[in-house]
Amino acid sequence: MATKVIDEVVEKGKRARAAAAKLAAASSETKDRALLAMAEALLVRQDEIQAANAKDVAAARERGMTGALVDRLLLNPKRIADMAQGLRAVALLPDPVGEVITGWRRPNGLEIRKVRVPLGVVAIIYESRPDVTVDAAALCLKAGNAVVLRGGSEAIHSNVLLARIIAATAVTAGLPEGSVEILETTDREAARQLMRLNEFIDVLIPRGGEGLIRSVIENASVPVIETGVGNCHTYVDDSADLDMAEKIVINAKCQRPGVCNAMETLLVHAAVAPDFLPRVAHRLEAEGVELRGCERARALVPTMKPAAEEDWKTEYLALILAVKVVDGVAAAIDHINRYGTRHSEAIVTRDRDRARAFTEAVDAACVYVNASTRFTDGGQFGLGAEIGISTQKLHARGPMGLAELTSYKYIVEGSGQVRG
Repeated sequence: MATKVIDEVVEKGKRARAAAAKLAAASSETKDRALLAMAEALLVRQDEIQAANAKDVAAARERGMTGALVDRLLLNPKRIADMAQGLRAVALLPDPVGEVITGWRRPNGLEIRKVRVPLGVVAIIYESRPDVTVDAAALCLKAGNAVVLRGGSEAIHSNVLLARIIAATAVTAGLPEGSVEILETTDREAARQLMRLNEFIDVLIPRGGEGLIRSVIENASVPVIETGVGNCHTYVDDSADLDMAEKIVINAKCQRPGVCNAMETLLVHAAVAPDFLPRVAHRLEAEGVELRGCERARALVPTMKPAAEEDWKTEYLALILAVKVVDGVAAAIDHINRYGTRHSEAIVTRDRDRARAFTEAVDAACVYVNASTRFTDGGQFGLGAEIGISTQKLHARGPMGLAELTSYKYIVEGSGQVRG
């Protein structure tokens, strides 16, 4: 069995590597035609997609998966339509390949240009969300990369069908065989082999929970872009418009709790906590949110459960919220930089100096002033579908769009210059 799994991974890596050389030279017109055809194919075959997804959802419920995690897994007509629209949106974006980032002329007459080029073969290991199959393939192809996908076992039926549809459509539209590959086995050995497939993979992007990302970082020999874990905070300052703050808090926690840009900890200035906490707690509890608070918070809202040290560190991905009363913006910044995951953090304030202090001092990919952390998303940023949210600082940070799926090379033109 292990030999069979290894053979599958190697074979698909080879196919992707062969396709990448041709994709790098593919025209924008061909890539866009393929993306638009994929969008149409998803809509035409949405009944098949929903049937495959129903198998995954049923199995997840049998295993006792939480409601928020089942929601991440679910594909309905609206979400399929959203995936199709995401493909169309990527087709409309400018092609980054060949863009001249900068250029200059040296005193000896050499003309130097720094030009965007594809990364090559991108491998993506992800959990639970079948829409990632389509989003990832779309962005990789538009940026001239072949992609090898390895989704979680929870969504195996959905992922395999989606990948087959878009792969076949890509070839029909003129892109090379192997442009989109998916590992169809649920054997964990396949993921381990993919992490070490340096001969064929140029970069590996994990998308999922803390356990998956840690496993990839610890075991991969392929270069990794770290993404995703979102222990996100919202700090409500004593100068905040409390009606605005309430609206932002409810949205950040409740609109879709099972995603990485949902708020996991609420920090409230001690001066407004007696007014703000009881009213926002009432709204949150009405939405089914379990509150876990510090002693000062529980004194104001006795229905809160006591928060433990672990609560400040946890990405719940569920209707659970940690709550802490703090003495000011400096204390909020200290808490966020201690417990945050460098994903998305927000302040609600009318004080410009405090907003500036927060945005300058908080170490995160995305820092918000008077807005919900739920906006950390490639589509919301105008980047089209995203490949993930990078929480590291090298190469890419924040929502990763087309530009982050390219590298660059220097093209140097001369007229016979030699170095003395």
